[in-house]
Amino acid sequence: MVRTRNLRSVANENDENSTDTTRLTRAKAATLKVDELASKGLQSKKTTVAANPTRKRNALGDVTNATKGDAAEAKKPAKAALAPKATAGVQKRTTATTRSAAVPLKEKANNTKVVSKTGAGAIGPLKRKVTSTAASAAVKERVTEESEPAPKKVHTLEAEKKTKVEESLRVKSSNIEEDLRRKEAVPAPVAAEPAEHIFPEGVEDLDREDYDDPLMVAEYANDIFEYLRDLECNSVPNPHYMDHQDDLEWKTRGILIDWLVEVHTRFHLLPETLFLAVNIIDRFLSEKVVQLDRLQLVGITAMFIASKYEEVLSPHIANFRHVADDGFSEAEILSAERFVLQTLNYDLSYPNPMNFLRRISKADNYDIHSRTLGKYLMEISLLDHRFMAYRPSHIAAAAMYCARMCLNRGEWDETLAYYAGYTEAEIDPVYRLMVDYLARPVCHEAFFKKYASKKFLKASIVTRAWGKKQAGLLGIQNLGLTVDQILDDA
Repeated sequence: MVRTRNLRSVANENDENSTDTTRLTRAKAATLKVDELASKGLQSKKTTVAANPTRKRNALGDVTNATKGDAAEAKKPAKAALAPKATAGVQKRTTATTRSAAVPLKEKANNTKVVSKTGAGAIGPLKRKVTSTAASAAVKERVTEESEPAPKKVHTLEAEKKTKVEESLRVKSSNIEEDLRRKEAVPAPVAAEPAEHIFPEGVEDLDREDYDDPLMVAEYANDIFEYLRDLECNSVPNPHYMDHQDDLEWKTRGILIDWLVEVHTRFHLLPETLFLAVNIIDRFLSEKVVQLDRLQLVGITAMFIASKYEEVLSPHIANFRHVADDGFSEAEILSAERFVLQTLNYDLSYPNPMNFLRRISKADNYDIHSRTLGKYLMEISLLDHRFMAYRPSHIAAAAMYCARMCLNRGEWDETLAYYAGYTEAEIDPVYRLMVDYLARPVCHEAFFKKYASKKFLKASIVTRAWGKKQAGLLGIQNLGLTVDQILDDA
């Protein structure tokens, strides 16, 4: 009976409400169990725990691995022989992972915090260790950095590129500084004078004083005028084109040009515009046959083209339509413009006689009176068809020669002959034609009135009075002679 009660007491060793005084205490039961296990050569887990008195009991639900490393070796040999009752109430532990085992115990112990549990039925304060998430994140970040060094390489490449750029900028700045020092050391080049042009004896170099003025292009003046003289041959119209015109005469042409002079004055256009317009008319009539009722359209279209070529602000096409008394529509003028340009092959490179007159006027010290008279005499060649056989440079030289003779400015010296390009003997035929025109009665009223004003120093009145006297001295009695007749008389 006593034996049975003792066995029952051992079986109910965890029954705290039992009042049997003969039951074994927990310490005695544990001692008996240790003796039983010692006889078998095994050591219980509880004995291992007792061997380490500094170890604290883990709270329920604790998942930390801070103290697993101390009992890992003592746990392995006793795990297979432990009885179910000996392992009751003791939490099973798993083997620590390779990454956790590599971390020191002190580091994990520092990353835990103590949580106290209070409340009814609690048997004293329970301490619980919670692993800090920041610590685990730091561990993972360290392992990731060790296993993935790629970002470090990217930063290294960027640093290398930055260093190379800085070095290249430093080299460029040093090169610029060296260039500046070299330029400062080298003296500034002196502007070399152009190659001296060989002038004939007695001819002055009038361009020497303009070498410092870039607008005068004195270095290229002689070459420019040589080019213009070569270009004159391409723009000279046929002086006999009226032979194949059925409805037109030279008198009709003169009336048209006199009307265009009036239009030119009304629009306040440049002298170059009028000369180019007349040249376009003559070149076009040299190629095409035009009826009488379309001659005015040719004239107004030529003025329209020339104004767009020479003027800065060309008059509107409606203005040209209006001066023609609305005899032609704007569409007709534009159509005629295209047809005229196609006939001339879009070649408007006309060596204007005004350019040659200014060149000769430079040799004449830019005398305003002689140049104004020269303009009038030069425009005579526009109305009188007999001048069509001569080049613009030849007409400009004859006009300046005639103006100087009218004003008694002296002889035609070597300097004037050099810059004009013609001697006194070469000018004489054209000079005689001008005197012949001045001696005849006025047949172009608009042209005469234009130069009879004070603006042009009454050039038409002065030259006409002088022309009548000069015609008697030259023996020009039959007024209105042709070019061949005048040359025969000379």
